[in-house]
Amino acid sequence: MDSRIRIGAATLGAAVLAALVMGAASHAEPKSPAIAYTADGKLQFPKDYRTWVYLSSGMDMAYTENAGGGNSHLFDNVFVNREAYEAFQKTGTWPDKTIFMLEVRGAQGRGSINKAGMFQSPIVGGMEAHVKDTARFKSGWAFFPFRASKIEPAAALPQDSACNTCHEQHGAVDTTFVQFYPTLLPKAQEMKTLAAAYLAEEKGDK
Repeated sequence: MDSRIRIGAATLGAAVLAALVMGAASHAEPKSPAIAYTADGKLQFPKDYRTWVYLSSGMDMAYTENAGGGNSHLFDNVFVNREAYEAFQKTGTWPDKTIFMLEVRGAQGRGSINKAGMFQSPIVGGMEAHVKDTARFKSGWAFFPFRASKIEPAAALPQDSACNTCHEQHGAVDTTFVQFYPTLLPKAQEMKTLAAAYLAEEKGDK
């Protein structure tokens, strides 16, 4: 075959492939941002949060000595948007526009073939977002509680809310509870980004 014909065929093939790729991209669903607000400043519910990076689950966790008890049990599951997770892996801290989702589910005992221990209920009891937006919030962070019974945009808790204050005083990294995320705590230790207050608490516990 003439070399000019081969070159022409190769060029045409590359052009066709490029056109197909561009066409597929143009028909792809645009990626929605993890954080979106309404006109009045409420946080839109992130419907795809369960496709984010799963960090941890806790069971019957309480931050006061007299909390909890009884026969009912709760699981809490924590997810974070993938962009923030990838940034944390590089820096040991959270970038602006980080968003966590806390999902609370009931615990069930016997069911199907399960004879011992607990598994999570399909019913969600509550959800809360923890958002880092330094241009919008004085502390840099805000909490948005969502009602599981009726999902609609949520207003931020006051900056002096109990959630904000507790996280500011006890969060291991940038007011977040990395101390409860076993896949992230080693990274924070490696990058030396653990908060001084958290380190002092840990030293006092030993």
